[in-house]
Amino acid sequence: SDLVFIIDEKPHGAFKRDGNDLIVTQKISLVEALTGFIAQLTTLDGQNLTVPINTIIGPTYEEVVKGEGMPIPKEPSKKGNLRIKFNIKFPTRLTSEQKTGIKRLLAS
Repeated sequence: SDLVFIIDEKPHGAFKRDGNDLIVTQKISLVEALTGFIAQLTTLDGQNLTVPINTIIGPTYEEVVKGEGMPIPKEPSKKGNLRIKFNIKFPTRLTSEQKTGIKRLLAS
């Protein structure tokens, strides 16, 4: 008689798995997307990560943190990557003064 194991992966509240990579989505403001910020994350193993983002974040931008994903089965000393995606929160309203200021800043 053979023993058959069925492994079912439960969804996580913050992380999604893509092979050996982990994907997490951070919600950020439009100001943070344009000026940068520091992402604070807690990994699956409870480690706190601080990831400075110093570039302009567009809708498809993805920050990759090497070696912070899932362990690679045949090489347990190595891990996949942590991929940080961004959900940019846009303002729902702007005053006419804010619109003028943004146009002035971005046009120069």
